[in-house]
Amino acid sequence: MTELSDDELDRYARHLVLREVGGRGQALIRAANVAVVGAGGLGSPCLQYLAGAGVGRITIIDDDRVALSNLQRQVLFTTGDMTRPKVEAAARHLHALNPHVVVHPIAQRLDAGNARSLLADHTVIADGCDSFATRLATGDAAQALEIPLVSGAVGSFDGQLATFRGYQPDRPCYRCLVGDVQDRPGQSCAEAGVLGPLTGIIGAMMAMEVLREIVGFGESLAGRLLLYDALGARVRTVRLGKDPGCSGCGNSGL
Repeated sequence: MTELSDDELDRYARHLVLREVGGRGQALIRAANVAVVGAGGLGSPCLQYLAGAGVGRITIIDDDRVALSNLQRQVLFTTGDMTRPKVEAAARHLHALNPHVVVHPIAQRLDAGNARSLLADHTVIADGCDSFATRLATGDAAQALEIPLVSGAVGSFDGQLATFRGYQPDRPCYRCLVGDVQDRPGQSCAEAGVLGPLTGIIGAMMAMEVLREIVGFGESLAGRLLLYDALGARVRTVRLGKDPGCSGCGNSGL
């Protein structure tokens, strides 16, 4: 692995002085290949922090275009990005933030048919999409490919975050948490509403957990669920057990 350039030494100086990261950790970050599913309210801040941190290669998967209503919370975009594919606008902004990062935009909806091919060979997967169908496809692919999955979600005033490594015998997969849930009317941000900064909080936490999985600092969130209550300004974590009857990783596994 090549040494960091002078520009990189300056750019990542605040990481390099951290004992838990240092030169070794930054080298792991630069060598990582991270897939981010969804470039919306959660994906936007997650992508910004991953690019700023120097993740070597970032794949963005989203089939949507930038709309005016997105700009209330999707901080990666500007008014000038209106009607452009989100992945193209995101790639342009991330390159401007950090030209050392290679961004691979995929303007395609991830589904059960293409999930494994789109997500294969990544170091970590981050999922911040707004569809249970896509989330389940992402979770099933991460499980099959044995890739850590960092999953974030928000409601109107609440958010949650977890890391899933269900391919390990003592850790749950995404289906252990949600089962075979399906999308229902009234669940989208457009219908229920969401406070803009909430997506920034959870999206930034997603980036933190992706970097944790890459570098290995601290305690992994795998096996725990972080819950954030914006109305009460409270954060708590609960333990997540492996479901022996889970259709994803249990005795009746896929």
